[in-house]
Amino acid sequence: MVKEKPDSTRCYDTDGFRRRAACVCVRCGISLEVLLVSSSRSRERWVVPGGGIEPNESPSEAAQREVREEAGVRGQVQRFLGVFENPESRNRTTVFLLFVTEELDSWDDVKIGRQRRWFSADEARQNLSLHKPRQSRYLDFLEESRPSIVAASNSSILSSHGISASDLASNAREDEKSNSLLLLSRQE
Repeated sequence: MVKEKPDSTRCYDTDGFRRRAACVCVRCGISLEVLLVSSSRSRERWVVPGGGIEPNESPSEAAQREVREEAGVRGQVQRFLGVFENPESRNRTTVFLLFVTEELDSWDDVKIGRQRRWFSADEARQNLSLHKPRQSRYLDFLEESRPSIVAASNSSILSSHGISASDLASNAREDEKSNSLLLLSRQE
């Protein structure tokens, strides 16, 4: 059974494909992890959170709304991964990479029994390839996205300690000046 929202309007592109959006949600600790949610059709199957784009909503806004509703997370969209077409179901899904910065204690789909779980990138690919092989292709872009994931992770860690990127840049300039002065004093 597919979860339908009351008063929702399905949006279609000019070719008659339903417009969808999704996010590959990641976090970077010791290793890269991918967040999957249990399917609304079968709790034993894991999927990438995503759903229909609503009228007057951009694909990025829809993707962020969907991960908040289905997975109970918020984060920073890092990059566009692609548009993936499913000719059988007549869907085109715009997929983004989202670096998770917050996990909510309660969210919309937890009320219908949906679960979220972190997997290694390989485990996520393996789970998706069993039941959602098209979604496993989303993960093909993770490796080339690793530098932006690491940068987002570092930025998140710094901000959790009250350090902004401008503070870091200012400190780096001060360090550079100090090192220059130290070198000058050693040369004299």
